[in-house]
Amino acid sequence: MYTNIFNPMLVNRVNSINRQGWFNDLRQCPSPHVNQRPAGSEVSLLVIHNISLPPGQFGGGYIDDLFSGSLDCSLDPYFEQLKGLQVSAHFMINRDGMVTQYVATEQRAWHAGVSSFEGVAQCNDYSIGIELEGTDSAPYTESQYKALAQLTQQIQRRYPLINSQRIVGHCDIAPVRKTDPGAAFDWSRYRGYL
Repeated sequence: MYTNIFNPMLVNRVNSINRQGWFNDLRQCPSPHVNQRPAGSEVSLLVIHNISLPPGQFGGGYIDDLFSGSLDCSLDPYFEQLKGLQVSAHFMINRDGMVTQYVATEQRAWHAGVSSFEGVAQCNDYSIGIELEGTDSAPYTESQYKALAQLTQQIQRRYPLINSQRIVGHCDIAPVRKTDPGAAFDWSRYRGYL
């Protein structure tokens, strides 16, 4: 049985991420859309995204299917444009605050695309990506904020180069292409939990 990361006991566990970069107590759904980080790259950035499949709809398991490369594109007209798409994130937090891990934090997930932070391109090389089940305009849930804050704290313990100035939205690293996590994401509320 997997636990929700929003658990006071989990916050105090310093070694909750194993050497390969997997959380021992989270639901895991390994993605094939992953590769090794370039030699010498250090994890130093956290990127927050949003996702819903189909857009604006929550639940249904389609995010797992997309990240695992098994999405049946005949199930919804919107999915046709996703045919052959290879994407992943390290984590996703659903509306209830449950966290799923798709990629080990030591590996390179394919979440940022063409991106740059402080003049350094290819953010996938040195970042961890967290998807929130949501949209730019729908309010995120209290459970999501709490789970995101606790997950962030665990990640920062493992990767101390990720300080508060190195936690950004997808919109910050790919501003021409992306808008997530959107206006609905309350940065001050999230940072208040950290």
